[in-house]
Amino acid sequence: MNDVADAAAASAAVQPERLKLTEIFLSLQGEARDAGWPTVFVRLTGCPLRCQYCDTAYAFHGGQWWEIDAILQEVARHGARHVCVTGGEPLAQKRCLTLLEKLCDAGYVVSLETSGALDIAGVDPRVSRVVDVKTPGSDEGHRNLWSNLALLTARDQVKFVICSRADYDWAKEVLAGHRLPEVCDVLFSPSAGQVEARALADWIVADRLPVRFQMQLHKLLWNDEPGR
Repeated sequence: MNDVADAAAASAAVQPERLKLTEIFLSLQGEARDAGWPTVFVRLTGCPLRCQYCDTAYAFHGGQWWEIDAILQEVARHGARHVCVTGGEPLAQKRCLTLLEKLCDAGYVVSLETSGALDIAGVDPRVSRVVDVKTPGSDEGHRNLWSNLALLTARDQVKFVICSRADYDWAKEVLAGHRLPEVCDVLFSPSAGQVEARALADWIVADRLPVRFQMQLHKLLWNDEPGR
């Protein structure tokens, strides 16, 4: 019996590492610091959050298992320098950290889009972590892992999706309380159908807020078409 158990353990030890993916595709980065660059998106399946404005709910379930080496081969096939690992919530799969490390080792410019609800401490320091701080209007503000903000560096970015004037005022308090603009780039986006883009832009200008206003370029070009 011990021999069988030992053999099973040995077999498990040599199994290739895998991740569950919803899709891999080439598009333009639609937001954050690298907006406009041709980028390979690696979308992992699954997310523990349910933000009321989520536009990728199709990634909550399903997906297919990919060996990490196969992911790297598919990324290379697209021939782009930038890679964005996204979701869902990519950090919900522990082997995401291995993928990020291997992408960096391969010489890519790597970003990670994460909800901010899971610990970012283990992410390779070469990765630009785009941390989405959840506002009250997201319905998931209680999930923010505030200790993440102390881990941010100049390489990282923080994003706020603004759903209302109350969200905007709340976000201003978070900026001041954590002195985020002194640490990294801060991005404010309007939640489609809830805040007019022009209104949010006017608030930022009126307050001379040290943040970058952004709209999602990919939505302006392709609406919510998956894989674009």
